[in-house]
Amino acid sequence: MIKKAHTLFFIFSLFGFLSINAQRVSEQFKKHWFDGNAEISSYSLEQSRYGEIRDGSAVLIFVTEDFLNKEQVKANQKSKTTIPIIKSNRTKKFLTGIYPYSIMSSSFSAIKSPQNIVKSSASIQEWCGLSYLQINKREKQLEITSHSYFEGEADQNFKIAENRTEDELWNLIRMGPQNLPLGEIKLVPSLESSRLNHKEIRAHQALAEMNQKEKTTVYTITYHELKRSIAIEFNTAFPHFIEGWVEKNIGKGAAYVSTAKKIHTERRQYWRENNNASKQYRVPFKLDLNEK
Repeated sequence: MIKKAHTLFFIFSLFGFLSINAQRVSEQFKKHWFDGNAEISSYSLEQSRYGEIRDGSAVLIFVTEDFLNKEQVKANQKSKTTIPIIKSNRTKKFLTGIYPYSIMSSSFSAIKSPQNIVKSSASIQEWCGLSYLQINKREKQLEITSHSYFEGEADQNFKIAENRTEDELWNLIRMGPQNLPLGEIKLVPSLESSRLNHKEIRAHQALAEMNQKEKTTVYTITYHELKRSIAIEFNTAFPHFIEGWVEKNIGKGAAYVSTAKKIHTERRQYWRENNNASKQYRVPFKLDLNEK
């Protein structure tokens, strides 16, 4: 495991990506991520829910922003009190029989301190009701807010000890895979999986592994107690585009495996493209074809 991790670190260095730390951010990183655009990627989705596979679509959006760390919100403008962050918005849409599911997760990570998640949130909407969860990192603790229509999950506010979170790993891949934790670790599972599976939000023991393929690398997290794993495949070369992922409820068979495969990626200022004429820009992403 240690030998494999060192080998992958060397490979990433060969592609010219410098480690992100408080002293230096690579020119390559700045040129790509601070060009004023967001990166949008669409995916064909096969989502497991209630023991059946549902066809759907997923979207990953990565963008850098100025962030007010005290208030933990996006800043209207850069100032002495803001920090640069990378934000990932991850969405899923699929049908369960007659009714639809819509899921969105957002994670904010400080660019100059890639070991630290700043904030994470998730929402799930379907015809039975909606759920919302949020994690804020403050003073070496994770503050949890939970709202749900399910008994036992509604209107909760509590704190847990600071730990790494699964949701931040998507950002770490993009900032520099050499920063990903490996081996036996404690990790807070994704807010989406915690709520969909009605699990208590806390850190669990997990095994983190990294395996190189021809041009891509697969980062896998396996939760022993939860019997769940997620494997994220990304380009080994910078900027480490995410090609897809596979999420499994281990031991339950093919009906409990969710898979996403990339369709299309573009960098755009999508927030400016909000008139009816801009619907044409959706075509290459093939989202409407997969939202059935």
